[in-house]
Amino acid sequence: MTSVHVTVVGGVQGVGYRAWCRDEAVRRGLSGWVRNRPSGDVEAVIAGEPAIVDDMLAALWTGPSSASVSSIDVAESDEAPDGEFTVRATA
Repeated sequence: MTSVHVTVVGGVQGVGYRAWCRDEAVRRGLSGWVRNRPSGDVEAVIAGEPAIVDDMLAALWTGPSSASVSSIDVAESDEAPDGEFTVRATA
């Protein structure tokens, strides 16, 4: 299992990005969480089988139809979420 910390930058708030991210992660059987940041970015921790996490990372570039992603920063995470993927409050 692998776990990554992701920051998605661009027009990603107010367009349903968090709900879309949760739905896509659940569909793939991934664990973790997603939340808005006061900066306007979206932050997530995504955990699962490496190939499936990679597939999710590729999907993050598209997002919901109203989103406009300009960059994605990915780093390994020490956090190892287990269970259902959730939407967290803005932090």
